[in-house]
Amino acid sequence: MTKLPKKTIQKLLENSFNLYPERNALAFVGEKPITYSQLRNEIEKVKMLLHKSGIKKGDKVGLLSTNMPNWGIAFFAIANFGAIAVPVLPDFHDNEIKNIIIHSEAKLLIVSEKLFPKVKSLETELLKTKVLLDNFRIIPKEATAEDLKNLKELSVADIELENVDIEEDDLLSILYTSGTTGKSKGVMLSHKNIVSNAQNIITVQYIDKEDSFVSILPLAHTYENTLGLILPIMQGASVYYLKKPPTANVLLPALEEIRPTFMLSVPLVIEKIFKKKILTTFTKNIAIKTLYSFPPIRKILHKIAGKKLYETFGGRLKFFGIGGAKVDKTVERFLREAKFPYAIGYGLTETAPMLAGSNPQQTKLQGVGPVMQGIEIKIEPQEKGSKLGEVLAKGENIMRGYFKEPELTKNVFTKDGWFKTGDLGYLTKENFLYLKGRIKNMIVGPSGENIYPEEIESVINNFNFVLESVVVEKKGKLVAHIHFNYEELEKQFKEMKEDAMKQMEEKINNLKQEVQLYVNSRVNNFSRVYAIVEQRTPFEKTATQKIKRYLYH
Repeated sequence: MTKLPKKTIQKLLENSFNLYPERNALAFVGEKPITYSQLRNEIEKVKMLLHKSGIKKGDKVGLLSTNMPNWGIAFFAIANFGAIAVPVLPDFHDNEIKNIIIHSEAKLLIVSEKLFPKVKSLETELLKTKVLLDNFRIIPKEATAEDLKNLKELSVADIELENVDIEEDDLLSILYTSGTTGKSKGVMLSHKNIVSNAQNIITVQYIDKEDSFVSILPLAHTYENTLGLILPIMQGASVYYLKKPPTANVLLPALEEIRPTFMLSVPLVIEKIFKKKILTTFTKNIAIKTLYSFPPIRKILHKIAGKKLYETFGGRLKFFGIGGAKVDKTVERFLREAKFPYAIGYGLTETAPMLAGSNPQQTKLQGVGPVMQGIEIKIEPQEKGSKLGEVLAKGENIMRGYFKEPELTKNVFTKDGWFKTGDLGYLTKENFLYLKGRIKNMIVGPSGENIYPEEIESVINNFNFVLESVVVEKKGKLVAHIHFNYEELEKQFKEMKEDAMKQMEEKINNLKQEVQLYVNSRVNNFSRVYAIVEQRTPFEKTATQKIKRYLYH
């Protein structure tokens, strides 16, 4: 990576365009990629469109779409124009989208054809123009979904743009997270916040122009935005997108075609693969299950399964990044014994995002990794003499604050400028970070004990037929909401007809009792679960697939 004269997207792109003009940049899987030279031309066209639409430096521009090459083109054009991007998560409800557009003061909204129905009637005092992301055409005010097929191209031939001088501390984006505690907040990230973070990540795992990414996480989230778009573009790598959600039927052929060297994921993805595809083969009958319970044999079976999993991902993978939440201990043990090239990262939207992380050679069971270069982390102990406490951070990647929320911003910083992450953790002598859970999730027991629900959930999730769980406090008692693996349960009763439903209900009731006994025999007295509640539908989640815990209290 050439040293940039300024830590801005503008300088980052100039550098990449000069170094990698004919390399592939962005593409849909199955389609011809655009090169870095073509990416530059497309960005310039969209900048002209922004100018003709009346956008000026410092104006906010909304961006609502699922992942596609044009998302990156639009984002880079907004950044290069000196405007401020407001990426919106595609799963947000219509009302959430409206609130974000109003709160952010967006003057223009770039939206994909697929998501246009969500904002078709959206009008605010400031929002004057909508642009179709699929082909960068302006959408007339009264346009219907059908009208989008015949939009006219805006003439930009007569426009000559002056270069906008962008500074490192200029605002690059306002990111609204759905969060796990309710109200969304607009996180203000500058050019320096994001570019410096991308540069520091290279010290954890190097990326070059020969590398390729398959993107499966939403670009509107800072995890994918920084690590899955800005970072590879900075290094001349190529990024491929899926036209449909990453189900097995869509993802597997894509992996076979692209054979990526890098992928970014959240724990839920690999946990589902392990529990639904791998673990079931080792527990399908008593003989295999018995053999699997012996560690030496388990390790051999894991290594065989790991080799198959590696080939499934294309056989070239050198970095499978997992972030957004803590990975289940049993699943991580499988990844280690399988020799699968997984890596762990930790950060928040407010930190652009990474604070600490490991490459595949550095991972330690249930650990995060070394504190990243250019970042300081310290622990604010909960109790005197304890090494466990809140993780505090400093660095060029720490946000400017929450948009229009000065009090909220003030509350997340210490008086001497450390950002309070809200996470509990500890550091080893080697500066290796381990996390315990979220402070807000911690439950205080009847005698003042600190109870960490994530630890109890980890035990519950290791029980056969359990996919996910959430432990909450209700009337002074611990209650576990559990989502079972209904697909596997149904297989057991598929031969039955009239009695199938009755048998299924009986099985689930038995499982609830078994889970309670299993968990309570493995946790301390004050962490024992009082009741099990069946959660029939999957838990509602954030963009990084963390369960929205506040919904289940």
